[in-house]
Amino acid sequence: MVDGIYTLANDVVYDQLVALLNSIEANVGSSLPVCVIAYDERVDKVRTEIAARKNVTLLEDPTLFAPWEDFSKQVWTAHPTALQIWQEQGISGVHRLGMNRRYAAFDPAAPFERFIYLDADVLVMNSLQNIFQALDAHDFVVYDFQYKSPRHIYNLQSPKLQEVFPDSRIRSEVFCAGMYASKRGLLDQKQRDWLVAQLQTGEAEVLCMPAPNQSVLNYMVMRSEIPVHNLALQLPINQATGNAITSNHFESRDHVLYDKEVQLTYLHYIGLSSKLFEQVCAGENVEFPYRDIFLHYRYLHELEKRPQFTGKSQAYNQPPTFVERTLKKLGLNR
Repeated sequence: MVDGIYTLANDVVYDQLVALLNSIEANVGSSLPVCVIAYDERVDKVRTEIAARKNVTLLEDPTLFAPWEDFSKQVWTAHPTALQIWQEQGISGVHRLGMNRRYAAFDPAAPFERFIYLDADVLVMNSLQNIFQALDAHDFVVYDFQYKSPRHIYNLQSPKLQEVFPDSRIRSEVFCAGMYASKRGLLDQKQRDWLVAQLQTGEAEVLCMPAPNQSVLNYMVMRSEIPVHNLALQLPINQATGNAITSNHFESRDHVLYDKEVQLTYLHYIGLSSKLFEQVCAGENVEFPYRDIFLHYRYLHELEKRPQFTGKSQAYNQPPTFVERTLKKLGLNR
């Protein structure tokens, strides 16, 4: 049985990808294979980076991606307003279509029989063995607290939502698509055709447009009646940890984080723009949660290139100045 890790990246998220790969190397090891799925054709820096890593490969097979991109187009064509709204926003076709390439991990032709998918803005903090062990008994495993905020998963204003998924399921099964574990062969073509047919009956309105790929994955799994095994709900309360940077109480020890004395499995820099990481790596003194942890892994093998900040730091979410607001209003900001 071949186990492995997938992530999705291009050169835009290069700094996050390097940090993720280094965190896997440091805290999991180099024996577990990692496959980087190309978000699009902008992967020159990614290709150079992984060429030096014996356990990392790049997946950029258009024939493997095509069925999943086509599925996404069918999904959002069924939505009553999505394509029109995106077009009005200057977006051609499906928003962030490249994100759907990660679902190729389910394809029978994919490299790994069992896999963990991690967004590029994740750092691995611990062994992933507990997640792979959970796959021995379950087909879909997650570890997060997204169920507390389902508005990022489904359109809670949709009258159809309760018809499709009762509140009890929404409050216990929804998950963040930044980390999940599953098996190839799930969600085959026949099942996807059935899902599209359900969406075309009007169910598409339950999808959350601001988070299109996360919403679709939740719908695919839940509508297919695949049980979601969430370690955040299944582990004893004194063993489960948080994993998002929105939690500010994690303690750092030897470059890993702890939540009330329990080591995190992973840290997700959810909600932070890739531009922010690029700015910081370019030497701009912008502060964000757990910045030092990120910088440690980003420059694990390039310590001499780690930026040395000077002056007072600026918070990443600092309100814009009067001048910046004025320029934005006039359309003169970049």
